[in-house]
Amino acid sequence: MKLNLDIQPLSSWVNVTNEPLIISGPCSAETEEQLLSTAHLLKATGKVSVLRAGIWKPRTRPGEFEGIGSIGLEWLKRAKEETGLPTAVEVATAKHVEEALAAGVDILWVGARTTANPFSVQEIADALRGHDVPVLVKNPVNPDLSLWIGALERINNAGIKKIGAIHRGFSSFEKSSFRNEPMWELAIQLKTHCPELPIINDPSHICGNRELIPYIAQKALDLDMQGLMIESHIDPSVAWTDAKQQVTPAALAELVERFSIRQPESKNEAFADKLADLRKQIDKIDDLVIQKLGERMAIVEKIGEFKRDNNVTILQVHRWDEIMKRRGAFASALKLDPNFTEKFLELIHSESIRKQTLIMNKDKTAATIVEVAPPVQI
Repeated sequence: MKLNLDIQPLSSWVNVTNEPLIISGPCSAETEEQLLSTAHLLKATGKVSVLRAGIWKPRTRPGEFEGIGSIGLEWLKRAKEETGLPTAVEVATAKHVEEALAAGVDILWVGARTTANPFSVQEIADALRGHDVPVLVKNPVNPDLSLWIGALERINNAGIKKIGAIHRGFSSFEKSSFRNEPMWELAIQLKTHCPELPIINDPSHICGNRELIPYIAQKALDLDMQGLMIESHIDPSVAWTDAKQQVTPAALAELVERFSIRQPESKNEAFADKLADLRKQIDKIDDLVIQKLGERMAIVEKIGEFKRDNNVTILQVHRWDEIMKRRGAFASALKLDPNFTEKFLELIHSESIRKQTLIMNKDKTAATIVEVAPPVQI
């Protein structure tokens, strides 16, 4: 499925002084002095192309600091005048859009909580109609690609052609080292559906702590994301929100300096020929893997028929445990990642159960269909 979004390239709506695009600034605008001081230090690094700051902060629970409000837009405007950096803020309502545009904000972004609500996204889209302003859409809190795509489509349908996505990770019940699980596969799927869509990675919100940011940021660049949104505060230890995930402007400069910038393609003919050869080898192996999976499922169907005829349940837990132990050990010996092996085997097992369930209930399903089907009128 390809998305038919009408998009202008990133280079046409933001001046990237250095690659990659770096959007940085405090999680929250707290005071005028804090915002201006941070902005000047970020400008001095020569690494930042856009200044960001949270003006309205949608918090999970009431009573927490929910942003300084509209007064912060005046501080942001002054920071822009003094540093020359274009500015970006999050908007969650039509009123936010109107106030931000009136204050001369250059780039708007839709937050993860807002993206999850189509009513809110449509309200923002309606407020944007008739304006020519870049808009970035963060992924929804939960891993729902359709919801993310839907938000992008709503904004684009309002006439916004300068549009991009922000990958900030997804909430998960599983405990992890990350604040939000990256779930890179969803960002990759989005890029596959719309190759021309710029995707900016937000390692600050994925990591939740500054120590992990270099790893996530580099991986995002290696996956050909067009930029990074990294939160920076003049003194993170006293930040009013998300203190652990913010870095100082000096630390940001060091981080960006260490990035390895790689190109999506190489003009070297020898490289291209070698890469094509290796990909042919992979294609042959993939074909063989699919062929063997087909053969395996044919045997699964025979097992399903055998179990049905002998009135045996589909699932035998001891057999599954045996598969996981033996195949897991074999995969480990072949230096395959244990998590990958487990997910791969679980997918195969789920498909095997699905096929056997169809076989077990084939006659019952057919009988049910005959029973509930309306009579044919001749």
